[in-house]
Amino acid sequence: MGRRLARSLQSAAVIHLPDDPTRDLPPAESEQEASPHPQHRRLKSFVKRAGRTTEGQARAFAELGPRFLVPYREEIVDLTQLFGRTAPTVLEIGFGMGEATAHIAALMPEKNFLCCEVHEPGIGALLKRIGEHRLDNIRICAHDAVDVIDHMLPPASLAGVHVFFPDPWHKTRHNKRRLIQPAFVGKLAGRLAPGGYLHAATDWQPYAEQMLDVLGGEPMLRNTAEGYAPKPHYRPLTKFENRGLKLGHGVWDLVFERI
Repeated sequence: MGRRLARSLQSAAVIHLPDDPTRDLPPAESEQEASPHPQHRRLKSFVKRAGRTTEGQARAFAELGPRFLVPYREEIVDLTQLFGRTAPTVLEIGFGMGEATAHIAALMPEKNFLCCEVHEPGIGALLKRIGEHRLDNIRICAHDAVDVIDHMLPPASLAGVHVFFPDPWHKTRHNKRRLIQPAFVGKLAGRLAPGGYLHAATDWQPYAEQMLDVLGGEPMLRNTAEGYAPKPHYRPLTKFENRGLKLGHGVWDLVFERI
């Protein structure tokens, strides 16, 4: 069983590396910031997290991976061909364990969802939810979203972008590592079709303030609200978010539209 499963995982284009207690740790600050190579200093949409894939997630990789996993490649992707239909496409960046993603995709069957995540247990969990809920409008690219945006998505190809609860990088000296930065938002705005939207959410107020400032400074976008937006109906409250709200923690949603 173990050997068959390993072969199936490889056929799903997901490489499960041998256990290494250091491989899921973010690079040391000195390595990440002092490297002379430009790629080593560039913004990434993720931080590798430790975690183990469960048996159910591994089975989902084997059974559903070949159909729903999209290999990264440095060429423009035909979204109609990718999903097998013509429909508005929403890009989701960093879906965690896929709870909100599956909920939204089930709520909006008329839309396609291209989802980027590098955390293997999370990818397996979303594949499992796809099977359980018989969802056909999700595709997953297990790669850095920055590269996907740069190389796979043509201008004005997206109806929406979701960035829910990205790493807030709490320490001031790490704020520059936050995903929502002017250059990145400019990339996202350029991939949105006119009338498309960018929906970001965070539970860290200083990051919410930065998001509002950065999104408000992008000339291709306009705020749909006076400041922060009410939580859109389609975004569910996750268990983590519910727990935080009970403890008195805030959550801030921002919804901007492509002009």
